[in-house]
Amino acid sequence: MSDEGHVDVPEEDADAEELEPAEALEELLEEVADGLGLDVEVEVEEGDGVLRGCLRGEDVGLFIGRHGQTIDAVQHLAQRIVFPDGPSPVRVVIDADGYRERRAESLRADAGEAAEEALRSGEPVQLEPMPASERRIVHEFLRERGGVETHSEGDEPERRLVVSPLGD
Repeated sequence: MSDEGHVDVPEEDADAEELEPAEALEELLEEVADGLGLDVEVEVEEGDGVLRGCLRGEDVGLFIGRHGQTIDAVQHLAQRIVFPDGPSPVRVVIDADGYRERRAESLRADAGEAAEEALRSGEPVQLEPMPASERRIVHEFLRERGGVETHSEGDEPERRLVVSPLGD
């Protein structure tokens, strides 16, 4: 039998298909960082149903992107690349130099201002469009705060959160 048409798979490519999720995520983030020309350290941690990849270093702004669009896109792709067989109970979260927590603090501050405005005016207040993960942060923050209720309106990517005074 001839070997014509047969393609040898190099050892490292065969191993790549068998990477554990944490290893696959680390490899992906290193490739993206290299592709962007970033000098960063990549750390991957696993626990509590979350696989977290963090980039630390200078100039991570390019990785974060305008309004977090790039980091959100990488996170979305990472979920599908790391867990190629479909939905997983483990969620992939990508961060860069604490961006996610800084963004969450900013969202909570904006949500607090919107709640105050809704209570002061008695009218609903719309926030800027944001991804589902950010709307979830605002919903949870305002639920704990009390005095207002929230819902989302519109279609992605223009879906926005609306803050209203609690009905009597």
